Amino acid sequence: MKKQVGLMLMIILALTVVLSACGSKSDNGANNSNTGSNEGAASPGNSEAPASKLKIGMATDVGGVNDKSFNQSAWEALKKVTADTGAETKYLESKSDADMEPNLRAFVSEKYDLTWGIGFLFSDAMTKVAKENPDSKFGLIDATPTEALPNVESVAFAENEGSYLVGVVAGLMTKTNKIGFVGGMKIPVIKKFEAGFKAGIEAVNPEAAKGLKINYVGDFSKPDLGKQAAATMYDAGVDIIFHASGASGNGVFNEAKSRKDAGKDVWVIGVDKDQSLEFGDEITLTSMMKGVEAAVYKVSKDLIDGNWKGGQVVTLGLKDNGVGLPETSTKNVPADVLAKVEEYKQKIISGEITVPTE
Repeated sequence: MKKQVGLMLMIILALTVVLSACGSKSDNGANNSNTGSNEGAASPGNSEAPASKLKIGMATDVGGVNDKSFNQSAWEALKKVTADTGAETKYLESKSDADMEPNLRAFVSEKYDLTWGIGFLFSDAMTKVAKENPDSKFGLIDATPTEALPNVESVAFAENEGSYLVGVVAGLMTKTNKIGFVGGMKIPVIKKFEAGFKAGIEAVNPEAAKGLKINYVGDFSKPDLGKQAAATMYDAGVDIIFHASGASGNGVFNEAKSRKDAGKDVWVIGVDKDQSLEFGDEITLTSMMKGVEAAVYKVSKDLIDGNWKGGQVVTLGLKDNGVGLPETSTKNVPADVLAKVEEYKQKIISGEITVPTE
């Protein structure tokens, strides 16, 4: 595999080209005390207020802002926005689906200039709130409104493509020929992870693909469920688990660590971020990264710079460096396996391989 350039930098550069063409409540979510207004917000593409007077809010999904996954990535992006521009940023946590619409409305009522909904589960709530507030601007990650709305900008990712690559890794590196997948909720975006992962395994190890063990724990915020699912799989001989389960996946890592400490040769493939940085490379084989941080930063910065465009739906895949493996993969994945990953990556980019989504 060719040595990867810093993935996040490449994502930001790619987003600059692609996008220009076209979130429990917590008081400590605010980065500063500047007050702002959405005066002039009736024109979705413009923002004439100084950056230090702009306010950008983010409503997390049920995984929470410290999920060590995509909610955390999005919040890190907004903290960087504050550091770089002085804009006020704040998050509200959604403890359940029922909190999503109220959280979005809270930012609208406080006249935030841009409100983010982080995750597929925001689709209905975002559509309703944005439709009722056409002069407010919204950003949506991992989903699109249920109808086209000019005041919503959506960023989605080809998770199936990145998952295919970690499937190749798992298929080539399993020693037991038993591999597992732990999903959060059985929703389309997570089914894309599963479909791509299984296809990647099948490409290099059909026998392991046939016996792929799958467990949807039904929640993105329950580490105990993730730990239980992982324990069952490891007990059955699985040696590599790929999780796409938000904070529930923290339990997968916890179970893997206890097994590793007991001398068992088991691994976890992380998701959304380079999770080896959080859980350690002694249990993290690699991760399927998504450019959530770069996407949230870019769209938010577009607002500040007066370049925000509503009504856009952008899907980022391997060709955009919107998904992929982190540089730290070289710590545990042999060079010959990474070379095979690069080979399949290029076939996907060229269109020779079409990765299934379900």
